[in-house]
Amino acid sequence: MVRKGPGIGDRLRAWRERRHLSQMELSLRAEVSSRHLSFVETGRARPGRQLILRLAEELQIPLRDRNALLVSAGFAPVFQHRPFSDPSFDSVRAILELALEKHKPFPAYVIDRHWTVVASNAAIPEMYEGVAPELLRQPINVIRLMLDPRGMASRIVNFAAWRVHLLAQLRRQLSLTADPVLERLLREALAYPGGSAEDGAHAPADGPTMPLEIATRFGRLRFMGATTVFGTPADVTLEEIALEVLYPADAFTEKTV
Repeated sequence: MVRKGPGIGDRLRAWRERRHLSQMELSLRAEVSSRHLSFVETGRARPGRQLILRLAEELQIPLRDRNALLVSAGFAPVFQHRPFSDPSFDSVRAILELALEKHKPFPAYVIDRHWTVVASNAAIPEMYEGVAPELLRQPINVIRLMLDPRGMASRIVNFAAWRVHLLAQLRRQLSLTADPVLERLLREALAYPGGSAEDGAHAPADGPTMPLEIATRFGRLRFMGATTVFGTPADVTLEEIALEVLYPADAFTEKTV
């Protein structure tokens, strides 16, 4: 016997509860009666395609999951999901490649929704000295690279605070997406030795952002991170990639690199 997954009503209710919205709040935002929304969630009413998309927009549901909602309701997916190598991404790849190249000699890389490196400028190889070879083989995962004790963890000077910072980002992303792969990655990161949930939790940064401080053979390098995403994406892949760049956080780093 084939078991059916959750219906469209159950899925919408789960997303609404994940966003901590009442039926009344969501109905006002989506301009639909709370009675009709209640009927949709309980399966007494079948939502149309436009209503599903309107609710998904108000709930800030990722494009990948909006497609899943549509399919669960018997509709075709709306948002394309092409591989990053697809010719339609030529202009996007050109922008990212230019940004990566222009940022040298400082590190910059592109990651997907699971923190896997899609592209990088391979700057400052000294940052990765001593990292286990298996962590530098494709596909490289940033969480593992930085928090795994076989990776950069032992040379991140402010590791306790940086670990808390990364885990907070991972938890926030998981709360927004409910992605099971991210949930497994979070559990893996929490199981690494050398840290606890409270280490560095209240350690304030001495500047406007949390720096990444790394001990290298050149001395201690300090970087500030910045993240760039594409606005108004209409493709699942494009929504799920981000450009991460590291800028020197002090004069020594700027002069040394």
